[in-house]
Amino acid sequence: MEKKRRRLSRKKTARIRTAVQIFFFVLIALIAVNHTLSETGSGIPIVAEASLHAVCPFGGVVSIYQFAAAGDFVKKTHASSFILMIIVFALTIAVGPAFCGWICPFGSVQEWLAKIGRRIFGKRYNSMVPARIDGILRYLRYIVALWVLYVTALSVQLVFADYDPYFALFNFWTGEVAVTAFIALGAVILLSLIIERPFCKYACPYGAILGLFNLFRIFGIRRNPVTCIDCKACDRACPMNITVSTAGRVRHHQCISCLKCTSEQACPVPATVELMTGRFIPPVSAGTSTAAQEATS
Repeated sequence: MEKKRRRLSRKKTARIRTAVQIFFFVLIALIAVNHTLSETGSGIPIVAEASLHAVCPFGGVVSIYQFAAAGDFVKKTHASSFILMIIVFALTIAVGPAFCGWICPFGSVQEWLAKIGRRIFGKRYNSMVPARIDGILRYLRYIVALWVLYVTALSVQLVFADYDPYFALFNFWTGEVAVTAFIALGAVILLSLIIERPFCKYACPYGAILGLFNLFRIFGIRRNPVTCIDCKACDRACPMNITVSTAGRVRHHQCISCLKCTSEQACPVPATVELMTGRFIPPVSAGTSTAAQEATS
């Protein structure tokens, strides 16, 4: 009975996350399509000004220098991007890069493509890149982030749009997408059939910035070594290939707070891998004083 209850709970958690991902994917797609239609007078007037740039919090990040220096924003970005940036930063301080794991539609697309990759390659999927090379490649996104911030500050233009596969995916019909962005999108689609979330792992500048919050987020992913049975289910479930099974608290810069590794989904032992503050309270054995219990907690 308990096992059945836990299976239902896991399915419920997974379904909620999937529903959130689909909601934001559809929302962004509708905004992008409506913005194009509004230019011909056939869109929904009340949200005609909403565009992909207006609802992208990374637009706020690349505008920080321009806003501080001149009090305005990088061309094509909006005040809404700045507001969304603040909201996402607040969320990330609390629970880590949940934006990446739950909200970002391009991350979701890569995750959905991974289902095809698993059907093709089975257990080999997401493990074909040698660990040493993978470890080096993961820092490329910080180079991309620094380059984007530097070049955008100098040019006051959304330079990354010409290389951004996310922009290409939601604007491919507009004629505004550069060839380089289409090439990047094609590369991400193909790589997603071999590697889960390749853009998130190796190239996303916004993910690089949000990943730094894993060092000091309030609610973290914690593993209880006392109840852990070392089955490695958490490691296999992690789309970012993080070794959760040896961590006390996951501080890896690529954790996306998807919660796939937790006892709510992958871990077979209740209350062993959890999103929480503080530490796990060890069980009280006979003769253990209340003072000792309080000291360990």
